Amino acid sequence: MQTNLVQQFKNTPEGEEAEAILRSCVHCGFCTATCPTYQELGDERDGPRGRIYLMKMFLEGEETTEKTRTHLDRCLTCRACETTCPSGVQYGRLVDISRGLMEERLPRPARERWLRWGLTRVLPNRRLFGLLLRTGQLLRPMVPEPLRTKIPPRKQASPWPSGSHNRRVLALAGCAQPSATPNTNAAAARVLDRLGITMVEAPQAGCCGAVNYHLGQHDDGLNQMRRNIDAWWPAIQDGAEAIVMTASGCGAMVQDYGHALKDDPAYAEKARRVSGLTVDIGTFMLGEDLGKLKLEGNAGKVAFHCPCTLQHAMKQSGVVEQVLEKAGVPMAATTDKHLCCGSAGTYSILQPEMSQRLLTNKLEALTIDQPDEIVTANVGCQLHLETRSPVPVRHWIELLDRA
Repeated sequence: MQTNLVQQFKNTPEGEEAEAILRSCVHCGFCTATCPTYQELGDERDGPRGRIYLMKMFLEGEETTEKTRTHLDRCLTCRACETTCPSGVQYGRLVDISRGLMEERLPRPARERWLRWGLTRVLPNRRLFGLLLRTGQLLRPMVPEPLRTKIPPRKQASPWPSGSHNRRVLALAGCAQPSATPNTNAAAARVLDRLGITMVEAPQAGCCGAVNYHLGQHDDGLNQMRRNIDAWWPAIQDGAEAIVMTASGCGAMVQDYGHALKDDPAYAEKARRVSGLTVDIGTFMLGEDLGKLKLEGNAGKVAFHCPCTLQHAMKQSGVVEQVLEKAGVPMAATTDKHLCCGSAGTYSILQPEMSQRLLTNKLEALTIDQPDEIVTANVGCQLHLETRSPVPVRHWIELLDRA
């Protein structure tokens, strides 16, 4: 694709990267076949190829309107198009760059600005999010039905293991997961403990930076990345063998730290090291002896939902299924595994109508074989699916915790 970026973008790191991505696109359109919003709306501007043209127009200085941004806002950034693309177009990076630049140059209406500001102040703040969630859970019976379903019931975490092993890995508590699904990391720590591995969290580490970064507030997102690197670095220097992620959304972001901070002389090398050490817990466990984790008794059929961040960003499609099958978990058949559930970070809040349409499709695809429960690998997907799922939803590591 030929490009002619305007001067204000042309000689900047963001502009140069965006131009290289644009030029790699050959307009083939294979991406439209796997784009959830294009499949629903049938509008070229709501598919990857059309959005690439819209971003190209913006970067070349053509008029950008609210209608243009609406089509970009409707993108889930699920990155299914990247998995399909024969040319290796880094669509996710292009969207992040364009959204960040557009936020600076095209002010949003006041209501949208306040909503996005609120999301970037509440969700990444572990204590504030936890306080508001607990308040919502206490008042849940009095909340109107449409909002009530979005408040997850209170969950309890089982104790972390007290033992210690020579092998140690780091975990990220994150921002929403400690309050919304507190048993996830605890279950992971207990499972790894049975494999002779100690999992620890660094108390100073917090939000991975994805919420701010993907909503165009790049500076705040980068600062959150730097804070996490500082929190993990002493343990890395002391021999931690991996940063094991139990939320694929966070895992995808942390694996991108090296790229996001490549131009920061103080953090570039550390960020590359952190990204290189980061692995999803499914991939980490696949290399271990899982003989001790065999399920006993008659376990029900389980449908696995592979989050977009796991299969399209981290490129780990099929890994968790292998772990579960090795552990003796009966797997239910599913369809349309490549399509997004509609959670997509803050998407379910900012684009509720489309999010619910995608959720309907995903639940139909996950329950076609009448599973006894649904498991997934990302906190956002878990919370979104359980709002309307006819069967229980949990993180897959919790299955192995009861083995």
